[in-house]
Amino acid sequence: MSFGFLAAVIAVWIAFLAVWFVVSRMFRSADADRMRKRILERPDRKGAKEKGAAKSPKLLMTEEGQGGRIMARLLERLRLQGWLESMIEQAGLKWRPRRVLHAAQILFVVFFLTVRVFLAPQYLIVQLAAGVAGASLPFLKVLRTRAKRMRKFEEQFPESLEFVARSMRAGHAFSVSLEMLHREFSEPLSGEFRRTFDEHNLGLPLDQALLKLAKRVPMLDVHFFVSAVLLQKRTGGNLAEILDKLAYVIRERFKLRGKIRAISAHGRMTGTALTLIPVVVALLMFYVNPQYVSFFIEDETGNIMVGVAVALQLIGYAVIQKIVAIEV
Repeated sequence: MSFGFLAAVIAVWIAFLAVWFVVSRMFRSADADRMRKRILERPDRKGAKEKGAAKSPKLLMTEEGQGGRIMARLLERLRLQGWLESMIEQAGLKWRPRRVLHAAQILFVVFFLTVRVFLAPQYLIVQLAAGVAGASLPFLKVLRTRAKRMRKFEEQFPESLEFVARSMRAGHAFSVSLEMLHREFSEPLSGEFRRTFDEHNLGLPLDQALLKLAKRVPMLDVHFFVSAVLLQKRTGGNLAEILDKLAYVIRERFKLRGKIRAISAHGRMTGTALTLIPVVVALLMFYVNPQYVSFFIEDETGNIMVGVAVALQLIGYAVIQKIVAIEV
């Protein structure tokens, strides 16, 4: 009976996702048709000058204009719009913030119903925890992709500085050296510097283009690079030599960071082990002695005890990670 119910739930959710996909495509196509109609019916400049009241149509669709008003308002109220957009941009993904929230909602319901099929209704806390874990997957995907992309950029950055220094010694301008990075290096470094060059080439001052690069890539090394270039532009000096020394300092920081990570590895492993031991013991007790564990789920006092224990475990894990996370 449980497998039949599970199959029914999966079938219902597949049908729901299919309908949601088709309806969203219909809305997008309808919005595109309306926009094309507005552009075709746009009065010419001469007619607009004669009438004096004609307004140019809004050509760029915003998040709110595409049927995501509720999600846009929710993101604005929670003050997550800017943060989520920044994280997605730094991760190099082509997602939209409201799509991430949609995926989180769907995964919450799917994980909640899936766990509810196998567990009794009184295990509501476990079902809600499973739903929250499923809802966090899109955000974890964004953060993990961002961390991986930033790490790869950091590995390529010292070599790119030396390349710019050699290019400037060969007689190329600084802006041209940035454009050459696009052909000589791979993503993500090539894309970021290509974007910086395009912004400067299209009229944006070099100072502003470099500051936008530092905002897109929030790394200490990039801030050092931008500060060195701006300072050299104002005061003068040998920029190629400055970049060589900066690349040397960054590589020395990498070596020191590796030594510190090797020394603090024992502390990180201890923190992970101390955090996972209570979780493993609780899972074993579910199978060995379920009646003993049911007190923490069915009783209100047990729920409070579990909540306090989980909070203390998370605080302890955060404190240990803060201790062993030594910035260089």
